[in-house]
Amino acid sequence: MFIQTEATPNPATLKFIPGRVVVDGNPMEFASREAAGRSPLAEKLFEVPGVTGVFYGSDFITVTKAGGEWQQLKPAILGAIMEHYMSGAPLLADGAADDDADLDDEDEFFDEADAETVDIIKDLIETRVRPAVANDGGDITFRGFKDGVVYLHMKGACSGCPSSTATLQHGIQNLLKHFVPDVVEVRPM
Repeated sequence: MFIQTEATPNPATLKFIPGRVVVDGNPMEFASREAAGRSPLAEKLFEVPGVTGVFYGSDFITVTKAGGEWQQLKPAILGAIMEHYMSGAPLLADGAADDDADLDDEDEFFDEADAETVDIIKDLIETRVRPAVANDGGDITFRGFKDGVVYLHMKGACSGCPSSTATLQHGIQNLLKHFVPDVVEVRPM
């Protein structure tokens, strides 16, 4: 098995590509050791000293570190990923939710009068923003819309990335303002 690694715009996050499907459905984020309890692979990755976050995309895994150098951390991370796939173990523990989609939908907020506008915003995020962000090892999901402000949740490599503010304000905000005149600003949540 050959696992590729790619740098992301976030220097604290590295993208690992195992050459097979990681998540068949919505991406999943594990922001703590406790959250990783539902995934044997995420648990193993959190055992590597310095690992503070794990994110599963469709065909990649991003790992975020708090300290240490990638040169020292990469062998242990690669070993954990390889061992997991070679063992044939499931990605999620029995009974664990398949993805974070249900959690994402529960946290959404917007006025019912804005439902049509929100549908357009969600469609733009789904078709134009998420594919580009996935290339960088992350994900962005809609959280809410109020008083012209779109609230987005950044995951994976995007979470805590030094360039995420520029991405939000110059890329995503400009895109949404162009297609949805009601949008005045985009903010992270």
